[in-house]
Amino acid sequence: MPRDSSHRVVMIVDTGSNPFELGVATELFGLRRPELGDRPWYSFTLCARGPVTLNHGFCTLSGVPDLSAVDDADTVIVSNRPDSWVRPPEDLLAAVRRAHARGARLVSFCTGAFTLAHAGLLGGRRATTHWQWADLFRELFPDVDLVPDALYVTDGDIHTAAGSAAALDLGLHLIRGDHGAEVANAVSRRLVFAAHRDGDQRQFVKRPVPAVPDTSLAPVLAWARERLADPLTVADLAARAALSPATLHRRFQRELGTTPLAWLTAERVDLACSLLERGETRLDVVARTAGLGSASTLRARLRRRTGLTPSAYRQRFGAARGTAAAT
Repeated sequence: MPRDSSHRVVMIVDTGSNPFELGVATELFGLRRPELGDRPWYSFTLCARGPVTLNHGFCTLSGVPDLSAVDDADTVIVSNRPDSWVRPPEDLLAAVRRAHARGARLVSFCTGAFTLAHAGLLGGRRATTHWQWADLFRELFPDVDLVPDALYVTDGDIHTAAGSAAALDLGLHLIRGDHGAEVANAVSRRLVFAAHRDGDQRQFVKRPVPAVPDTSLAPVLAWARERLADPLTVADLAARAALSPATLHRRFQRELGTTPLAWLTAERVDLACSLLERGETRLDVVARTAGLGSASTLRARLRRRTGLTPSAYRQRFGAARGTAAAT
């Protein structure tokens, strides 16, 4: 994706749209980023069919561009609808179809996946939506491969997120793909939000409020981040946390929605991405420093996360363009 402000992000707002999701999109794509120096950012705008009242009567939005703004967008975001079972207006669906036909990236937040499905764009694809609406979605769109527990799902040029908070996860995932790990991490720090959660982490975790607050996993996570180059195992994390491996596994699932090993691998790949962006060309050094063991493991993990080889990743996101690529 382009690294400059010529990349236009347009969010379609409809009656009943969630103001939180509008805020998420504005925060991620619409605000200037002084912490990134002079790096160009996205251009961002909202559009609507006319004046719309947001969810719960939060406010009435007027004066934004009409749906023709979608025709110039590189990324189109479709927000949620409280009446997901109702087919959206045909002019809105037509705008989304036109965007897809000319190659725009399509993104949905929460029940926005229903709009994409009503437009006929999710047939045979993987997608997700809020877990509360999963049964209805399956009933209406049996030809879509619904992944009901995922935070977000990427299938080619269409990206779908689950509940409102998962919109942040998907947004950071898109920024990571457009601008690299270091920039995504900088944005997440500004948001005081987790830098990366894989899309296949669970979107809904039953977590009753305890009578006495649990001890946070934060200390063991911080300890592990400082030792990613070491041959850490789940047993090592458990020993540091003074827990059995089985208890640690349950705590990770309950509190983070993932496993200790998956979390550790994701942290190591993030570190590898940062090293490549800083210009390190020796893949064995990157792999060793990030705790990934070998260059072949690095290649496999990076391709799984980003779809790119290490040399392609460095060429796309590295500080020094045009340096010789390592094999």
